[in-house]
Amino acid sequence: MASAGSPVDLPRLQRAHRAFTVALGGYALEFAGGVFVTHERLPVGAFNYVDEVQVAPDRRSAFFERALDHYFQRALRPTFRVGPTVPDHVDRTLRRFDFRPRAEPLVYLVADRGEDAPTPRSDVDVREVGSEAAGDVAAFWTHEGERDEFRRSLEVAVHHPNPGERLVPLLASQGGSPVAAALAFTRDGVTEVHAVATQPRDRGQGIATALVARAAHGPASDGARVVAILASTPRLGVRLAPLGFREVARVTEYELPAGADLRLPPPGPPGPPRWRPPVGRASEG
Repeated sequence: MASAGSPVDLPRLQRAHRAFTVALGGYALEFAGGVFVTHERLPVGAFNYVDEVQVAPDRRSAFFERALDHYFQRALRPTFRVGPTVPDHVDRTLRRFDFRPRAEPLVYLVADRGEDAPTPRSDVDVREVGSEAAGDVAAFWTHEGERDEFRRSLEVAVHHPNPGERLVPLLASQGGSPVAAALAFTRDGVTEVHAVATQPRDRGQGIATALVARAAHGPASDGARVVAILASTPRLGVRLAPLGFREVARVTEYELPAGADLRLPPPGPPGPPRWRPPVGRASEG
């Protein structure tokens, strides 16, 4: 289990999670009230969300309208991550904009990086891979339209990391066929395991757990002090407890219904340009 003195807290885990999107070519803009995480070329919720939503009641309308304007102008469907406690005024405002909380919270799990790896399964081959398997890895999470862009983002982050960062794809095979994949991203002493996915026909057999065990205790997390996972369901914490993971915090994620339209209010009548060139001695002549 992760010790009480593990150098992790919720804000640090949130920063580490946002850094993964940035490493893949996205960006994060911090405003008073929250952080806009955006990846315009990967238009899925995992890369387009407002993080650390903390806004005062009398500033909520301006903040949420600014956030929606940012994403809707890019034809992106954002989510909002709030918590651990959700203030009533935030819940009311998001619901007014047609956002609804997911049925289950997002759960941050952490474990101390152990020296002794669990005994690997003899029937599953889990290994760290490079760009030669980027297509196989990308196929687990993306639709055809985003796959090439995601593969290119992976290749850049794997082979041209910024100082202090490392991204390692992992692939699990059974009988020579890929059955599961994950990504291990390390920064500032924290390795976060992202995008653990298993082929539908192979789920429920412990393959994903074997993949996480390799990511948490194998070469992919070398140099990290702790390993983290952002789980989409609290049930994952129970399955990963034997690997040393414990729950740190829960946050509520608000999302738009599938059929909601992305629409902005009319811009209003045209007006004069707001920008003017500077007037002064330096601009004369």
